[in-house]
This record gives sequence, structure tokens and C-alpha cells, in this order.
Amino acid sequence: QRKNPFSNDDRLASKPVHAHRGDATYGRPPEGSQTEQRGKDAHSHVGKEVEELCLIIRSTGEVGEDGHVSVTFGQLFETYVTISNKVVGILLRARKHGLVHFEGEMLWQGKDDDVIITLV
Repeated sequence: QRKNPFSNDDRLASKPVHAHRGDATYGRPPEGSQTEQRGKDAHSHVGKEVEELCLIIRSTGEVGEDGHVSVTFGQLFETYVTISNKVVGILLRARKHGLVHFEGEMLWQGKDDDVIITLV
């Protein structure tokens, strides 16, 4: 009704339709909404999966001369895929947060099995 030019309700016309770029609420769900809660729950779930991935790397990898734990992508994939089929996405998230390091943009099963993943 806010966009309806034939509406006689002045209360609706005075409210902004959407937040604009630069606004603190731009691109965010309304506070207290179910959408906001689902986003928080998803963020928490992914954080737990990243922690679990780091634990798997620590337990299956080998400590190098520099003291960092490393594992090949192929070995990690075979171990972690029984836990979750989202191993590459979780690796990318872990790298984004500075928890792991590996070369390349994306890892592909088979092609990148020898890529070394290092726990930072």
C-alpha cells in the first residue's frame, strides 16, 4: 500500500519503504524477526563446522618443521566427507577467517588431492 498512489492512508505514505545504502540497517533483517534469528543460528552452525574441521586437520595432519599442522586435501576430503559433504565450503570459510591456508581459489576432488592445507 505504501507504493499505491491511490491509497488515502497518509500514515503509510510517510514511512520509508526500504533502508538506503550507508544506513546501519541496510541489507539486514528487522531486529527481533525470525529471519534475523535464522541468520544467527546459521552463523553459529557454520562456526561449529569450522571448529570441527580444524580439529579434524589437527588430528589427521602432521606437524611440520615450522610447527604448523598440515594435511593434503585428498586425505582431508576422505576423512571429512563422512562427517559433512560441505568440506570445500567450510575450508573456504576457515580460510576467510584466517584459520587455514592453501594455494588456489577453489579445491576440486581428484584434481587438487595433493594441495597442502595448513592450520594457521
